[in-house]
Amino acid sequence: QVQLIESGGGLVQAGGSLRLSCKVSGSTFRQYAMGWFRRTPGTEREFVASISYSGLSTYYSDSVKGRFTISRNNFKSTMYLEMNTLAPEDTAVYYCGAGDEPPGTTPDRYDYWGQGTQVTVSS
Repeated sequence: QVQLIESGGGLVQAGGSLRLSCKVSGSTFRQYAMGWFRRTPGTEREFVASISYSGLSTYYSDSVKGRFTISRNNFKSTMYLEMNTLAPEDTAVYYCGAGDEPPGTTPDRYDYWGQGTQVTVSS
């Protein structure tokens, strides 16, 4: 059974940085395209970034491009999201997902999900 566990969320001031991690177990991590999504209360899950199984291809939403960086370490079965210049509108629960290639930008492209980690950015 594939399990995804996010970590690294927390409370940070505007302009600060956080690094999220997503550890995958129960399957071969390197076979999956991976993605980060986020959700605020009353909204749908919103695409943040995604990365191919090799790590060579990455995709970002316009709202985070230039501030966030997605990466992965296939030896550690872990994906990361480096978030810089955080703003209050980045406050959300962040989820990681695993799915088939190519990396998608919609939740239906992902078969497995973590439980989420809360990121709160204060102004």
